[in-house]
Amino acid sequence: MEKDQLENNNRDGIRESLWQPASLSQTPQNHSTEKGYDVLIIGGGITGITTALMLQRAGKQCILAEAKNLGYGTTGGTSAHLNTFLDSTYPEIDSDFSKEASKMLAEATRSVIEDIKSNIDGLNIDADFEYKDGFLFSQNDKEDEELQQILESSQEAGIAVSESATNGLPIPFKRALKFDQQAQFHPIKYINGLATEFERLGGKIISGAMVENTTFKDGLHQATAKDLIINAKSLVWATHIPPGINLLSLRNAPYRSYVLALTLQDGNYPDCLSYDMKEPYHYFRSHEIDGKHYLLIGGADHKTGHEDPVAAFNELESYARANFKIATIDYKWSSQYYVPVDGLPYIGQLPGGDEHTYVATGFNGNGMIFSNLSARIISDLILGKENELGKLLSPSRLKPVSGFTEFIKENADVAYRFVADRFGAKLIESTSEIELEEGKIVDFEGEKLAIYKDADGVVTALRPVCTHAGCIVNWNNAEKSWDCPCHGGRFSVSGEVITGPPRKELEKVDLS
Repeated sequence: MEKDQLENNNRDGIRESLWQPASLSQTPQNHSTEKGYDVLIIGGGITGITTALMLQRAGKQCILAEAKNLGYGTTGGTSAHLNTFLDSTYPEIDSDFSKEASKMLAEATRSVIEDIKSNIDGLNIDADFEYKDGFLFSQNDKEDEELQQILESSQEAGIAVSESATNGLPIPFKRALKFDQQAQFHPIKYINGLATEFERLGGKIISGAMVENTTFKDGLHQATAKDLIINAKSLVWATHIPPGINLLSLRNAPYRSYVLALTLQDGNYPDCLSYDMKEPYHYFRSHEIDGKHYLLIGGADHKTGHEDPVAAFNELESYARANFKIATIDYKWSSQYYVPVDGLPYIGQLPGGDEHTYVATGFNGNGMIFSNLSARIISDLILGKENELGKLLSPSRLKPVSGFTEFIKENADVAYRFVADRFGAKLIESTSEIELEEGKIVDFEGEKLAIYKDADGVVTALRPVCTHAGCIVNWNNAEKSWDCPCHGGRFSVSGEVITGPPRKELEKVDLS
């Protein structure tokens, strides 16, 4: 995909998601930024918009800066499940943190779903919200044992869960649990509704404004985005990993998940949310848009920049065809999330950052839940209120037992990629071996380059060194992007930053 096509795509990939037709392609606003604001929120996904609205409702004067358009990142690529159970299961939270932590998070997840429903009702947002039963099912003896532990710990934490005679799907299973009052919604319609209310209350949104630099002096943050300068007392990074090399770069691993939206020959769409217990697991739900029903199937997750995305889509499609009578596959897309080393997200003051700098990341596969929880915690910190979850989820927490193994594994992998990708890549002597609309890391006249050949055979050459931490990017043939295997930075075929912690584009090389 060419540069202008990606810019008009309204999300961080060339593959349209089911939600994308509802995305707003906003015209950059020329709001005056001279007066200064109480809070600058950077990032226009569900975390940024929810935080901005909460603070604006509390009387703060807020401005939100989005590099592209609202919902451009993970919010536009989520499958939009709302769960009271989490990717880090309650037995794991009991063991790695405490049973009290499980109870606190169980109550928080319930109240988050209620908050989202309250916003939808109160603001009259047509966001397709529906309560659903959620099913978690096992298919072998080992998964049965894990399921029993999940049942016991979830009930002890206060979650409404019980044994079930069905998993809600035409897929064989041994045992299933039913979680009550789960939910689903349309994420882009939802954040558009929140943004409308935020602006009605006097909040400002600037789209098409990537924040390139921030400074802090005399109690004031100053952010630069092209020709804009924004001053604010507090700064919120709602962008997953904030820019620069920081503690959160080391404590989170970037992953991609793959989703199909398909129609069924028999019209027997599941009326539930459902999940198997594979590694990675598959997730299922249905959604109706403009009178048309779709079954969403997701999975095939892998670390960003590490495996073949095309193979991941093929694997997911094969799984879907083996279990459902498919009529058409209308949408297929992927999206990015970050996995924290100790299982829980990092929400609060940025470790080692300037005063009044806040961050929210490490949501794992529960971004729609933790985005709202992040908004609560960060809003309370800025407003000077106590929040019992703030300490548990603090980015400065140290969990040497639960997080140490994953910390070592992920960062050893980063070190390996830093070296191996420089000296172990397949060398190609000329660009003639590259197919149309394909990218490869090549050795060209003694220099390693990231080469892309478009549909007309025109070659674009970039230096493949990620501008975040210096790792070598890899080609993503499914999304037509250069993806960093270390911290998840992603770049377009022309080198522009698509997403992730980098702030500078890849360096262009003139082959002539």
